[in-house]
Amino acid sequence: MEVDKAETQNQQQKHKQVHLFYCLESEELARKIAGHSDLITLQSINWRNFDDGFPNLFINNAEDLRGQHVAFLACFSSPGVIFEQLSVIYALPRLFAASFTLVLPFFPTGSFERMEEEGDVATAFTMARILSNIPISRGGPTSLVIYDIHALQERFYFGDQVLPLFVTGIPLLKQRLHQLPESDKIAVAFPDDGAWKRFHKLLDHFPMVVCVKVREGDERIVRIKEGNPAGYHVVVVDDLVQSGGTLVECQKVLAAHGAAKVSAYVTHGVFPKRSWERFTHKNEAGMENAFAYFWITDSCPHTVKAIANKRPFEVLSLAGSIADALQI
Repeated sequence: MEVDKAETQNQQQKHKQVHLFYCLESEELARKIAGHSDLITLQSINWRNFDDGFPNLFINNAEDLRGQHVAFLACFSSPGVIFEQLSVIYALPRLFAASFTLVLPFFPTGSFERMEEEGDVATAFTMARILSNIPISRGGPTSLVIYDIHALQERFYFGDQVLPLFVTGIPLLKQRLHQLPESDKIAVAFPDDGAWKRFHKLLDHFPMVVCVKVREGDERIVRIKEGNPAGYHVVVVDDLVQSGGTLVECQKVLAAHGAAKVSAYVTHGVFPKRSWERFTHKNEAGMENAFAYFWITDSCPHTVKAIANKRPFEVLSLAGSIADALQI
């Protein structure tokens, strides 16, 4: 009996009751996360502004957070919303929280940056330094949860005052692919060597196709470097999409080499300037160049709202994965 009682106490200690705050853009995702676990309680913040435009913020039930495990679900969708969220992020661990976890599904800086000449500024490094200086809670450094960070070297930008946890959305894709009727005839394609290096070990039970961009005169075109897509439902996999030009070119070359149909998966559907519109099934004309499915996660809330009920888009929610990460 004593052994059983000790085991029960150990199990209870392994599970944390987490108080989850969130920014306004991520409210829908936060509610889904809470729906996955009775151990997650949603908390609120009054997101207000003074007359001069600067944030006037208030953390509700602040005194109740003493000795509690606290988390914040952030979305740095634009520079304009980062400051107010950082103000809250820096305040929460100082409320005598037992631990503090910051969930930033999409780490946005660095996706376009190229350090090619003296004077280029690495804003990803700046953001990593800012996050590395979040005050420690009573339990120690902040845990930082990020999904499929764009440049792998960015994981080394963070200081020792924060504990980054780098997670991937690929398990969601694998689960969805196994639900398809043609699950035994699926191949995975990568738009370049970088995507292959990042993801191939997570998808090594699928036949693979690796594409490459080559320069012909003033143009850069996509070709197949290795693998044969003929007869397969080919899924192009990458970490994020911006304009989508490379994915379009991949679809064309895969179809030209005999792919039965082509779909795409990206963890982060950024799609600036509504660039997702080029992928929608607006009419039957030109369907031979369309993606059968385009899977994204809900790491970019503004995109999720924009593409709702628009074929071929389908959202694979990170909610369950985040709920699990909050228990680490």
